[in-house]
Amino acid sequence: MIYKEEAFLQDWDLTQIINGKEVMFPSPKIRHQKISKKLHKIIENFVERGDHGEIYYAPLDVIFEENINRVQPDLIFISKENLEIAGDDWIRGVPELLVEIVSKSSYHLDTIEKKELYERFGVKEYWIVFPEYETIEIYFLKNGQFELFSNASGSQVIESRLLAGLHFQADFIFS
Repeated sequence: MIYKEEAFLQDWDLTQIINGKEVMFPSPKIRHQKISKKLHKIIENFVERGDHGEIYYAPLDVIFEENINRVQPDLIFISKENLEIAGDDWIRGVPELLVEIVSKSSYHLDTIEKKELYERFGVKEYWIVFPEYETIEIYFLKNGQFELFSNASGSQVIESRLLAGLHFQADFIFS
């Protein structure tokens, strides 16, 4: 079988656009990927058991505004009632839950810029994972603003408000 060369050309990149400004970081490191994989499994198992919706992982574009705000969160949850925003190519709309795993180079972006962006667009729950401190913070949108709902490290239990019943020990994802 003969394949056309253009069929194999990359059709994605790691560029994000935050408030009209292009931002690009290097690909994640191994520890980041291990944490992402464990979190994905925990959330996916819970979501599938309860038929709550779909969970996706990076790199996948979430487009809030074409050419103005396009992000690639580490994990993305979309409820089954909202699945129409997940088209054939990217997510165009507002997922219910986004997760960012912070690295030294992404600290400001994840904890300030993206947090403000996700809050402004109405993401219901935002998880910030700090591998360096082995801590997870979960923010829940209340009256248009994020409030800290849960945070944990070590053997403390982290809980989701959006996905009621989802809970696990924080140290599980960092081991």
